[in-house]
Amino acid sequence: QHEGQTPGPLSPKVERCMSVMQSGTQMVKLKSGTKGLVRLFYLDEHRTCIRWRPSRKSEKAKIVIDSIYKVSEGRQSEIFHRHAEGSFDPSCCFTIYHGNHLESLDLITSNPEEARTWITGLKYLLAGISDEDSLAKRQRTHDHWVKQTFEEADKNGDGLLNIEEIHQLMHKLNVSLPRRKVRQMFQEADTDENQGTLNFEEFSVFYKMMSLRRDLYLLLLSYSDKKDHLTAEELAQFLRVEQKMNNVTPEYCLDIIQKFEVLEENKKQNVLGIEGFTSFMRSPACEVSNPLHREVHQDMEQPLCHYYIASSHNTYLSGDQLLSQSRADMYARVLQAGCRCVEVDCWDGPDGEPVVHHGYTLTSKILFRDVAETINKYAFIKNEFPVILSIENHCSIQQQKKIAQYLKEIFGDKLDLSSVSTGDPRQLPSPQDLKGKILVKGKKLPCSLGADAEEGEVSEEDSADEIEDDCKLKPCFSNGATQHQVESFIRTKLESLLKESQIRDKEDPDSFTVRALLKATHQSFNVNLKQNLDTKEGGKKSHGRSLMGNFGKHKVTARAHGASDDEDQQHPPGKELGQPHRLARRRKTVKLCRALSDLVVYTNSVAAQDIVDDGSTGNVLSFSETRAHQAVQQKAEQFMLYNQRQLTRVYPSAYRIDSSNFNPVPYWNVGCQLVALNYQSEGRVMQLNEAKFRVNGNCGYVLKPQQMCKGTFNPYSADPLPASPKKQLILKIISGQQLPKPPDSMLGDRGEIIDPFVEVEIIGLPVDCCKDQTRVVDDNGFNPVWEETLTFTIHMPEIALVRFLVWDHDPIGRDFVGQRTVAFSSLVPGYRHVYLEGLTEASIFVHIIINETYGKWSPLILNPSYTIMHFLGATKGKQLMGLRGLFSKAPRPGTAEPGGHPARKRSIGERILRRTASAPAKGRKKSKVGFLEAAEMKDSASEPADLRDKEGVVRRHKRSSQARPASMPVDRFLMVELPCPAEDAAQEYLLCQIYFYSPCFIKSPKE
Repeated sequence: QHEGQTPGPLSPKVERCMSVMQSGTQMVKLKSGTKGLVRLFYLDEHRTCIRWRPSRKSEKAKIVIDSIYKVSEGRQSEIFHRHAEGSFDPSCCFTIYHGNHLESLDLITSNPEEARTWITGLKYLLAGISDEDSLAKRQRTHDHWVKQTFEEADKNGDGLLNIEEIHQLMHKLNVSLPRRKVRQMFQEADTDENQGTLNFEEFSVFYKMMSLRRDLYLLLLSYSDKKDHLTAEELAQFLRVEQKMNNVTPEYCLDIIQKFEVLEENKKQNVLGIEGFTSFMRSPACEVSNPLHREVHQDMEQPLCHYYIASSHNTYLSGDQLLSQSRADMYARVLQAGCRCVEVDCWDGPDGEPVVHHGYTLTSKILFRDVAETINKYAFIKNEFPVILSIENHCSIQQQKKIAQYLKEIFGDKLDLSSVSTGDPRQLPSPQDLKGKILVKGKKLPCSLGADAEEGEVSEEDSADEIEDDCKLKPCFSNGATQHQVESFIRTKLESLLKESQIRDKEDPDSFTVRALLKATHQSFNVNLKQNLDTKEGGKKSHGRSLMGNFGKHKVTARAHGASDDEDQQHPPGKELGQPHRLARRRKTVKLCRALSDLVVYTNSVAAQDIVDDGSTGNVLSFSETRAHQAVQQKAEQFMLYNQRQLTRVYPSAYRIDSSNFNPVPYWNVGCQLVALNYQSEGRVMQLNEAKFRVNGNCGYVLKPQQMCKGTFNPYSADPLPASPKKQLILKIISGQQLPKPPDSMLGDRGEIIDPFVEVEIIGLPVDCCKDQTRVVDDNGFNPVWEETLTFTIHMPEIALVRFLVWDHDPIGRDFVGQRTVAFSSLVPGYRHVYLEGLTEASIFVHIIINETYGKWSPLILNPSYTIMHFLGATKGKQLMGLRGLFSKAPRPGTAEPGGHPARKRSIGERILRRTASAPAKGRKKSKVGFLEAAEMKDSASEPADLRDKEGVVRRHKRSSQARPASMPVDRFLMVELPCPAEDAAQEYLLCQIYFYSPCFIKSPKE
């Protein structure tokens, strides 16, 4: 039995299954478009992955058990459905779903007994992984990594490593040691009769010698009175002083010694040696994030609108928005990942059965009933907090009734909200009140309609509404062109476009360049489609229109995809993203049946145009990132006030056909609860989202800061919360461990040893957003040492995220190695390891200090009314204003709204292009580049040529760095030199001048 798996002896049945799986079984591997491939599948000797042969992937032909999501029996997968003509016995078929995208491995055995053996064995292994604790998992993954490293280094497979194989392994592990030193350690570890080679046990000794941590050894000596071990009392002192732990008992310290010490002699004497101390420091107990945050710990009894809620967009899609498969399994995946708001797009299907798919596209269709059953099965497995079902309804009255019927039949009491009482009818219920409930978010019939009316008209909710009608793919074909021909050509063309435009930069918020798609489409797509169909159909034209058809015509997509300010100014606000005069257009209406309307209780979906501020609750304002961006930029405080009583859902622009994600931070900064993201797209944005919601046990609900729930503030201010203390983060980057070569390294393991440096980024309010980085360490990815301190000041720590990035310095840029993003509120002080996500052993070792700081000038003295008003929530009076103005047409650039803030002009700092940037050169003092996360602009085309260097990266002219705090973004520093456009901002401007240029400030820039 493998370490870390389910304890206790295996039953004879399970042991037999394991033995058969390790011996190997010939099975047919089904693939789309092919007849299937016969392969030998087997479980490796450590029972950690499934492998198969023959395969062109060689060593990479494997599926790690940890990555398996589930095993399903029979012919249930999409691939099996495509091979419907095949006469496969269902009892010989099973599917393994694995990876982040729930890829399927579809297998057919020669008899039912073999299928049953594999299904039983895999389910046992999965159960063992789900039951183990974090310490057992850390130990298991470490042991597996060491064993796998040994096997991959053993080129001839004889179970022994010679000195040459060790040298090759050193290069692969990014270790740069003199050959003499390597040979000395090799000889010390080589203790058996078979001299000149290391078996696995000897290699384990050699690896421990190579991994001896100088930084941890010095730390141990400093607390052990220079002995090579810590007593229980000395360990307690270390935990109290350095790790800032309270209530450290002698029993707790003795437990650590017994759990982590490896030498029996030390255990008997109750002391902790360097190996045990290293194991303890690398355990979950000394990770960077607070272990208490793995469980729900926040107050869950506040109104729903006081929480950020993890939300998914077009949940059913497994890939892009045009061609990908719709799958019910995606609901299971996102719900178990902590998502609490899922989207269902309902359309009329054949035989009176409503279907779910992305309208006007070539995405596949799945039955609504299957989706509802999947949600019902997986909604409350991980936690009981409510799930919001966001229904976008495009169905006829008959099929709407069918949807309502299925919801009632499948969800039953989960829809019954009659027992939920808030006490105050003007308040939404809390997550605690709604435990185990499913809220249907959708349209509701107007109160003006009689109670006996079975149906009525409501405004249509269509997330593709921003796209012009003639750009949508519609099933209308004539003159002989078949639907299959049109779809086939469009699919082939678009698949090639998507592949061609993929970006390899893992730090780019968008996984594809939509711009490239638009350009390629505009130039050739319509022409090719016309020529192709004309040729096939003898010159007859087809009326099938592609969703891509006219995208190229709309230069107005600029704002959503990061075009320059010059382009923004060519198109007046309100006409962005292909919506000419949209506000003037007549709203489309659809018929809604009473049965479906009655299921909507606290989550009535409304558009901006439909808002009536009558004091009622239960409305969910739903709009695309484009219009939300407009509201955030122009009326941030009013938007924040709205979000104190109602829910807001922001979803990606319909032009994000590649399923890329927008930056959610500006919307979180004004209190938007439901920021819906494409969960199927990996990358920076989803990493920020995961870090955001991990802070409260990953339950999908995170409490907003108190300042966002009562009163208001301007998130774009240079000092948004003058009365509140700020946090100072002092971060010492000490060392790195087992940092691999970049994932996209062309030469793979044979590539050069990396030159790593660490970058730390703060993400939150605009004033807090900044980056800093260490120097470069040459030729050492195994144990580089930086010993550098970075300091940041954070105005609103409750919503700030801290992002650790490791880069490989390159003369022409930098290559991404790995990252870890943690909520600031989850950071724990002391010596901590930051494990990079998705990499087994890679980590950076840091020391964290968090202090509270106050400004030099008391805002109460300079402007007492502002501070008092903030505490008393005097701005609540603004809620009496009609909310329509929040989403009205934008004012002309440069005009200020009465009593509000001037329309915010974007600074140069917002347009800094950071896709590739060189690390600090040796001997040169590192500088901080301001980076405003509030609006991620991708083009620097409008920058003056003299601000750009040879890489195309916008650089600043050199300035004195002493008159700027260490973590203040450059554009905030520059603001003191800009004219202040509004008279009522003069006082704040003066304060900035005094603050930045006061002698005390210049004297101590870190305060």
